[in-house]
Amino acid sequence: MNYKKDLVENILPFWLKTAIDYENGGIYTCLDREGNIYGTDKSVWFQGRALWVFSKAYNVIEKNPEYLKAAKAIYSFLPKCTDTDGRMFFTVTADGRELQKRRYYFSETFAAIGCAELYKATGDKAVLDSAEMYFNVAYECFTGVRKNQPKINPDNIDAKALSPVMIMLATAQVMRSVDGLWDKYNKICGECLDEILNGGYLTERALLESVTKKGEFIDSPNGRIVNPGHSLEAAWFIMAEGIVTGNEKAIDVAKHIIDITYPLGWDKDHGGIIAFTDLEGKPPVQLEWDMKLWWPQCEAMIATRLAYLYFKDEKYNDLYLELKDYCEKYFVDADCGEWYGYLHYDNTVSNTLKGNIFKGPFHIPRLYIIMASMDETNGITEYMK
Repeated sequence: MNYKKDLVENILPFWLKTAIDYENGGIYTCLDREGNIYGTDKSVWFQGRALWVFSKAYNVIEKNPEYLKAAKAIYSFLPKCTDTDGRMFFTVTADGRELQKRRYYFSETFAAIGCAELYKATGDKAVLDSAEMYFNVAYECFTGVRKNQPKINPDNIDAKALSPVMIMLATAQVMRSVDGLWDKYNKICGECLDEILNGGYLTERALLESVTKKGEFIDSPNGRIVNPGHSLEAAWFIMAEGIVTGNEKAIDVAKHIIDITYPLGWDKDHGGIIAFTDLEGKPPVQLEWDMKLWWPQCEAMIATRLAYLYFKDEKYNDLYLELKDYCEKYFVDADCGEWYGYLHYDNTVSNTLKGNIFKGPFHIPRLYIIMASMDETNGITEYMK
C-alpha cells in the first residue's frame, strides 16, 4: 500500500464520486460495490465522521478544494440531524427528517470532531461554536448531567462499558488540538485515560468491554466478551496520548494491551482479526464472532505500526506487515475501489457492499491518513496536532 497515493487516488475519490449530496447536504453511505447509491437513508454518525475525514485530508494530506467542498456540504446538513433538545438523531431521511434517535451520544462526538477539524481548515468561528456545542452535549451525557434511557435496567445489573470512555478520550483529543483549547480538553483526556487504566477494564489477560461499576469482572457472556478491534483501537488512542503528553505509563499500558489482545484476535488458521472472542473460550453470543470486519483490521494496523515506530521492536513490524498483506489480499477491491467490509471466517466475501449505516468513510481513510502521516514524520505527533 502506498497510503497517500491510494488515499487520494482510490479511497477518497470512491466517496466523492456519488456519495456527497450537494442538493440536501450531507453524505450517503449506502453504496454498492461500484459506488452506486442503493439506499438514501443517512447515517448521522457518518455525517460527523465524513466531515472529519475530508477536513483532515484537506488539512494534512493536500489542499484539494474538492475535499473542502465536500466537508462544507456535510457540515451544512448537521442542523437537520439535530433535535430541539440538542441531541442528534441516529438516522435521517435524505432531506434530513428524523428516522431513528438512539440513547448513544456517539452522533454528537463525531459531529464535534468533524466541526473541530473543519474549523482548522476554515477559521470560521461559527464552526468552532458548533464543535463545542456538540461536544458539550456529548459530555453532559457522558457525565450523567443529561439522563439517557438505559439499554438495560440499571436496577437489575451492575455494569459500566469501555466504549463510551474510549470514544470520549478520542473526541477530547481532537478538541484539544484546536488552538487555545488545550487546557480545557487536556483535563478531560486525563480523566478518560485514568478511567481506562484504573477502572477495572484492563487485566493481565484482556481489555474487557464491560465490568461492574467497581471495576470487577462479570462472569457472563457480555462480561467475558473481548472485542479485539476495540481493544487495539483503545491501545493506539492510549499510546498516542502518552506520546503527546509524555506519559510513559500510558505508553507501556498500550504496549501491554497490544501484546495481550493480538493473540486473542488473530485467526491462526485463516489470518485476519476476528470480530469477538470469549475470554474463557465459551461460545460467544455475537453470531458474527468469527467474521473479519474492515475496521478491526484498520485499528490493528495503526496500533502495531505505532508500537513498532516507538519501541523499535521488530515483532510489531512483523505483525503490521502480516496484517497489511492480509488486507491487501482480501479486503482491498482492486477492481472497483475501496475495501470490502465483511468477510467470512475463511476470507470469502460475505457482502460486496462498500457502505451502509455502519460502514462509510471513516476507519479506512483514517488509517490511510495516519499511515501517510507516519510515513512522512516517523510518528504520530504531527497527526495529533
